[in-house]
Amino acid sequence: MHGVDQRAQQLQVWAVEWLARERADLKPAGDLVTVSGDASFRRYFRLPLAQGSLIGVDAPPDKENSHPFVAIARALRAHGVHVPEVLAADFDLGFMLLEDFGDTLLRPKLEATTVDALYTRAMQTLLHVLACDEVPGYALPPYDRQRLMDEMSLLRDWFVPRYLGLELDTGQQAVLVNAFALIADDVLAQPQVFVHRDYHSRNLMLLGNGEIGVIDFQDAVTGPITYDLVSLLRDAYVVWPQADVERWVRQFAAMLREAGHLPAGVDDAEFLRWFDWMGAQRHLKVVGIFARLSIRDGKHGYLEDIPCVFNYLLAEIEPYPELRALSRLLRGVILPAYLQKKPDAAALLGRWLA
Repeated sequence: MHGVDQRAQQLQVWAVEWLARERADLKPAGDLVTVSGDASFRRYFRLPLAQGSLIGVDAPPDKENSHPFVAIARALRAHGVHVPEVLAADFDLGFMLLEDFGDTLLRPKLEATTVDALYTRAMQTLLHVLACDEVPGYALPPYDRQRLMDEMSLLRDWFVPRYLGLELDTGQQAVLVNAFALIADDVLAQPQVFVHRDYHSRNLMLLGNGEIGVIDFQDAVTGPITYDLVSLLRDAYVVWPQADVERWVRQFAAMLREAGHLPAGVDDAEFLRWFDWMGAQRHLKVVGIFARLSIRDGKHGYLEDIPCVFNYLLAEIEPYPELRALSRLLRGVILPAYLQKKPDAAALLGRWLA
C-alpha cells in the first residue's frame, strides 16, 4: 500500500485480523485499493479476496457516526432493499467491512434507450425504501421545519455572501426568509415517510442480477414523500427533458396510489406541485452545500454542478405566484452576480436573467 496514510494501513490490519478470526473462509488476496471518497469524511477501499472482494470503510469516529449506517442497512435489508451487508463494524476505530456491490453505478448506464426501464426499477426500489417505517435500535431524525429552514439558509449563508461576495439588504433577506418559510410549511404537509436523502444515480448501483443496489443511506430521516423522487429525477449529475420528468412523476404517483401510500384525492397535478416545491427546498440547499464544500472543505468539484442545480431551482419556482418574490430576487440579483463570477454558465442560465 505504497503512499497510503496511517488510517488506511490500520484498516487493512483490522480487516485481515477480523477475517482470520471470524470468517476464515474469506481469504484476503492483496492490499486495500482506494475506491472513492465522498462529500463526508468517509473513504472506501476494496479488499481483494481469493474469491471476490469486500469493501473496507474508513469513517473516523471523531467526524463520522457509523451507528446509523449499520442500523439502517440492517433495517433496509430486512425490508427487501438491496443494500450492502455489513459484515463487521468497529465503532470505536471507525472501520467497517461491507459486501462489495462492484463498480457499476446507475449514472453511466442512463441513456435515452435505457432510462425508462432503469428509472422504473429505481422507483420500484424507492417504494420499498419509503415503506421502511422502523429502524430497530435507531430513531430516524425527523425532517422537521427547523431542519428544512436551516438547509435552505445554506444558500443565504454560504453561496450568496461567501461564494459570490454579495451582501443582500434587509428587504432582500426578508424575501429569502419568507420564501423559505412558505416552502417548509408546504412540504411538511406531504405524507412523511422514510427518506434516503441522496437517492440519485451516483448512489444507486446496477447489480449483476439486474437489481438496483442502494448505498450512502446513513443520513436517512423521516420526511416528505417526494424528497427522494426529486433526488432521482432532478439529479445534479444528469438532466432529462421536462416532459419526461413529469411523465415519470406521474408514473410514481400511480405506483404510490397502488401501494396505498397516497391520501385519497391527491391527483397528479397536486403531486407534481409537491414535487416542485420539494425540489425548490432541495435545490436551495444544494447550491449552498456545494459552495460550502468548496469554501470550508476544499472540495471544489461540486462547483461545476451548480448551474444544473440553479436551473432546476428557477424552473421549479417559476409557475407559482407565492414564490414570485423569490424568483425576482434570484433572477434579478443573485443570478447576475453568479454569472459575473462564472460567465461560462450563461449557456445554461442566461435565459433566466430578469
